[in-house]
Amino acid sequence: MFIQQLINGLMLGSTYSLVAIGYALIFGVLGLLHFAHGEVLMVGAFMGLYIILWTGLPLYIALPLTMVVTGILGMIIQFLAIRPLKKNFHLAPLLSTIGVTIILQNLAVKIFGGYGTRFPDTIAMDNIMLGPYMVSSVKLIIMGISLLLMVIFYLIIKKTKLGKAMRALAESHLTAGFLGVNVERTVFLTFGIASALAGAAGVMIGVSYSAISPFIGLTFALKGLVVMLLGGMGNVVGAMIGGLILGVAEVLSITLLPTEVNLQDIFSFGIMIIILIFKPTGLFGSKQN
Repeated sequence: MFIQQLINGLMLGSTYSLVAIGYALIFGVLGLLHFAHGEVLMVGAFMGLYIILWTGLPLYIALPLTMVVTGILGMIIQFLAIRPLKKNFHLAPLLSTIGVTIILQNLAVKIFGGYGTRFPDTIAMDNIMLGPYMVSSVKLIIMGISLLLMVIFYLIIKKTKLGKAMRALAESHLTAGFLGVNVERTVFLTFGIASALAGAAGVMIGVSYSAISPFIGLTFALKGLVVMLLGGMGNVVGAMIGGLILGVAEVLSITLLPTEVNLQDIFSFGIMIIILIFKPTGLFGSKQN
């Protein structure tokens, strides 16, 4: 029982991590809380849904296609809603991303309707025996894909020229520019990568819950924000680990505590309040410009 719940928690937490990594990446590079990030996730969920429905492509092809689409969407948001703003008005990017959130959500309601939409069964539902424990193949595949994406992203950050440029911007835009980093291009690509991960998370959520709606963005955006606070503002590795911690903690809280009420969200945001009070830099420390 405990092992099964642990796997459920890791599956849920790995999805949270994908959302939080995007938050942490953008905050680390720009010092900006990208409130539209959750709506990019929602767009990714619907894009994955309709790519599968219209083309019949399997998940392993639909997923990267969705990531490309949401990556492009993220770059469009940066180009139209962030880049033109005056640098000396610090609230402008925040207000702009809130505006993008409202626009995307209302467009989704207009196009897809305000009710939940069933996500197609893209993975055969099998139960796999791990010793004495029976685990759903869907959960294992979702967790495996999410962890693989996190490893690939970590290698990009640590080993590539783009990753080095991102880390330089996280320290100082001015110094990075003097050292030859193309600041505008790096910020542009940062939004693309963060949004691609959000799109992947959207597809994983659709597969896991078998239903999506235009309002899922807010829920998972808030969970991603909790994870980023848990791991440390702008700390990408902290976001990866923090997501897994929160996912396991949520599932275990449901298992161990009384079930008369839904304690999952209460538990998550209770953690956020405690972190803000006692350790505002998060478990692994914050990285700010």
